[in-house]
Amino acid sequence: MNSLSSKPELQIDCILVVDDLSDNSFLLQTVLENEGYQVEVANSGQAALDKIAEHPPELVLLDVMMPEMNGFEVTRKIRENTHLQFIPILLVTGYSGFMPAEGFDAGADGFIRKPIDFDNLLHQVKAILQPSHLINPSI
Repeated sequence: MNSLSSKPELQIDCILVVDDLSDNSFLLQTVLENEGYQVEVANSGQAALDKIAEHPPELVLLDVMMPEMNGFEVTRKIRENTHLQFIPILLVTGYSGFMPAEGFDAGADGFIRKPIDFDNLLHQVKAILQPSHLINPSI
């Protein structure tokens, strides 16, 4: 007897990594993909906003120090859009003068310091994404 499973397909969480330095993006992408996440990459704030508008990710990892539009500005623009303001944002920074309150005031949900502690990064990513799976186990 042939029967098709009626299990819903599991959704793979999509994380958008935003960094103007390709080496940083590649490293984050590799670590996250090895953990089973789908990863998109943007190399500027505007490219990130375009990708988010086209296909909103479940999480944004956003470098703070970028030319033209920094991570705080990108965060504010995401939060201003009522269709996108629910997307969690983790700021990634190597800036020694970074004050967490600055990021939270812009609308970030957390931050990661460079050099990146990948255990901490993965812990924060899982902590942010896991509640959506508890609400809807098919995700």
